[in-house]
Amino acid sequence: MAPWWGQEARGGVGGGLGGGTPVVVKMQTPDWAISEVPPLPGSPAAGGKDGRGKNARQITWVLLLKAHRAAGKLTGAASAALSVAAAARRRVAAGRTDSDSDADADGAPRAPGEESPALRARFYGFLRAFLLFSVLLLAVDVAAHAQGWHLPAAVPDLEDVQGLFAAAYGSWMRARVAYLGPALQFLTNACVVLFMIQSADRLILCLGCFWIKLRGIKPVPNAAGKGADDVEAGLEEFPMVLVQIPMCNEKEVYQQSIGAVCNLDWPRSNFLVQVLDDSDDVVTSALIKEEVEKWQREGVRILYRHRVIRDGYKAGNLKSAMNCSYVKDYEFVVIFDADFQPQEDFLKLTVPHFKGKEDVGLVQARWSFVNKDENLLTRLQNINLCFHFEVEQQVNGAFLNFFGFNGTAGVWRIKALEDSGGWMERTTVEDMDIAVRAHLKGWKFLYLNDVECQCELPESYEAYRKQQHRWHSGPMQLFRLCFMDIIKSKIGFWKKLNLIFLFFLLRKLILPFYSFTLFCVILPMTMFAPEAELPIWVVCYIPATMSLLNILPAPKSFPFIVPYLLFENTMSVTKFNAMISGLFQLGSAYEWVVTKKSGRSSEGDLVALIENEKQPKHQRVGSAPNLDSLVKEESRPRVDSAKKKHNRLYRKELALSFLLLTAAARSLLSVQGIHFYFLLFQGVSFLLVGLDLIGEQVTE
Repeated sequence: MAPWWGQEARGGVGGGLGGGTPVVVKMQTPDWAISEVPPLPGSPAAGGKDGRGKNARQITWVLLLKAHRAAGKLTGAASAALSVAAAARRRVAAGRTDSDSDADADGAPRAPGEESPALRARFYGFLRAFLLFSVLLLAVDVAAHAQGWHLPAAVPDLEDVQGLFAAAYGSWMRARVAYLGPALQFLTNACVVLFMIQSADRLILCLGCFWIKLRGIKPVPNAAGKGADDVEAGLEEFPMVLVQIPMCNEKEVYQQSIGAVCNLDWPRSNFLVQVLDDSDDVVTSALIKEEVEKWQREGVRILYRHRVIRDGYKAGNLKSAMNCSYVKDYEFVVIFDADFQPQEDFLKLTVPHFKGKEDVGLVQARWSFVNKDENLLTRLQNINLCFHFEVEQQVNGAFLNFFGFNGTAGVWRIKALEDSGGWMERTTVEDMDIAVRAHLKGWKFLYLNDVECQCELPESYEAYRKQQHRWHSGPMQLFRLCFMDIIKSKIGFWKKLNLIFLFFLLRKLILPFYSFTLFCVILPMTMFAPEAELPIWVVCYIPATMSLLNILPAPKSFPFIVPYLLFENTMSVTKFNAMISGLFQLGSAYEWVVTKKSGRSSEGDLVALIENEKQPKHQRVGSAPNLDSLVKEESRPRVDSAKKKHNRLYRKELALSFLLLTAAARSLLSVQGIHFYFLLFQGVSFLLVGLDLIGEQVTE
C-alpha cells in the first residue's frame, strides 16, 4: 500500500467500509516530504523486487550528514591545535621558565622552592649535553645514510672508502661495537630486570586486591557491648577524641574544612577541635580566627592556635599541639588537612574499630576527590591515587597490617604516637616517618576502603610537580635515617624485608630510577647504538599491561589509558630528580611547599548551602569575618600581591622532548617500527608538559 500522501483518499458521509458514494480528495505532496520521509517497507516506492531498497536521495542525505559531522570534528581538532600552538607561542615569547617560579617578580631573594639552583643547573646541563650529543649523532647518521652506508653494515666495508668522514664514521662504529654497545646493553638488561620485578610486585598487589574482593575481606569493628552507633549508648561509649586541622595560608579552604569538622556527629563534650594555624599572612590568620570564634558561639569546643616560632613545617605544628596539657584527657587524635571535608559520620565509622583491639594504633580512611574531572591532569592523578588506595593500601592493610600513613583522614591512638616517639621534623614526610616508627614498635594499622573523605587534587602542573617532589624526596631521607633502626628492631625477618625492599627500595627508589633511565635515556640511546637492543615487549606490551592494571580501580578513566602511560613516563623526570636529592641529602630535599588549593566544594556542601539559604536570616549565624578590623592590614603593601600567576616553560621536560623527537627521527633510518611511535608520542607528551599545556590554564 502506498503512503497516504499524494494518493486519492476515498471515503465520505455514509461511505467508508460500508460503501456509498465515494468522495475523491486530491492531496498535494510537498517536495520536502518526498526527500526526507522514507517510503514504507514493501511499497513500490521503496524499489527492488521486495521493496527493501533505499531511495537514492535518502542515501545522498545520509552521506551529506556524515560528511558534515566529520568536517565539524576536523574543524574542532584544527581549532584546538591552533589554540595550543598560539598558547605555546605566547609562553615562549613570555620567557617565564621553571627557574623563575621561586623568585620574586621584583628580584627579591629566592624563597624556598622546589629544588636548589645548583642541582637544577647540573641536571639541566646534563640533559642539554645529552641533547646536543644526540643531535650530532643524528646528523652523522643521516650523512652516512646519504652516502649509501647502511647503518647495520659491517665496519670492514668502510675501510675501502676514501675520505676523512668515512674513517671517522668507521672509528665511531668500531667504538660503538666494542665499548658503547655492550655497556648500554648491560644497563638495559639491568633496568629490564628491575622493571620485571616491579611489574611482578604490581601484579601480586592486583591479585591480592582481587582476592579481597572475592572473599569480602574487610576490617569489622568489635560488636561486643554498645557501639558508638547505638542511640541508647551513653557518653561513656564515646571515647574522647581530639581533632586537629593543621593549615598554612589556606585562605581558599579554611571555612569549609572547619565547618565540616565542627559538624561531625559525635557528642560535643567528647571531642575538641584544634585549628593549628601556621599562616604568615596576617589577613588569612584573622579570617581563620574569626571563623573559629563563630563556631565557638555555636557551642562547639574548638580552639585556635598560632605558633610564635614556626619551625618544622607540619610536623612541628602537630608536635607543638600535642604538647598541650589537656591532650592527656583524650584517647584518640584525628588529623584533617585544610582541604579535607569529612562526612558527619566519620568518627562513628572509624573510632569503633579500636574497641577491643589494644594493638591497633591507626585507622586510615580513603580519599575521594571533588575535582577529579576538572581537567586532564586531575583525571590522571585520580587514576594513580585510586590504585594507591584501592590496591596498595587495602592489600597491605589486609595482609600485613602496615601501610604508609597518608598524613590526613586517619585516626591515631595517642598512646601509639607517644610510644613511637611522637612527631619529628627530620623529614618532609612526617606521616611516613611516624608510621614506620609505630610499625617497628609493633602497632597494627587498619585501612577502611569504604570510608571516604573528600579533598582536592592539584589542578596546575606546577603545584602537582612540587607535591610530587616532596613525596619522592622525603622517603629517601627517611630511608637513610631509619635503615639501622629497621635492622636493629625486634620485628620479624619478613617484615624487615618488606620495609627495606618493597616499601622503600622497590616502590620509592627503583620505580623512578628505571622509569627515567629506561624510557628517557636508554631507549633514545638504542636508536643511536643499534648494537644494544630494547625488546618490543619492554617498550609496548608490559607497560600497556601495567597501565591497564593501574586503571582497573577507576574504570571510567579507561579512555585515558594512553595519556596516563605517557604522562607517568613524563613525571619520571621530577620523581627521579627528587629521589636523587633525598637520597644524597641535597638542598631541595628539605624544602616544603604548601600545595595550592582552589577551594572547590563537594556536592554535599552545595546542597547544605542551598538549604541554609532557604532559612530565615535571623536563624543563621553569619560566617563573614569582621573585615573592618582588617582594613589596615590589607592596605599595607605586600610583595605577594604584586606577583601574578602564569603558565610557565619547564626546561627539563622541553629538553627531553627534543631528545626523544630526535631519537624518533633517527629510528626512521633504521626502521625500528614500534619504537618510532613510542618515541614520537612520548616526545610530544614531554613537549606538552614542558609548555605547561596540561592542567590549569591561566589567561595570558
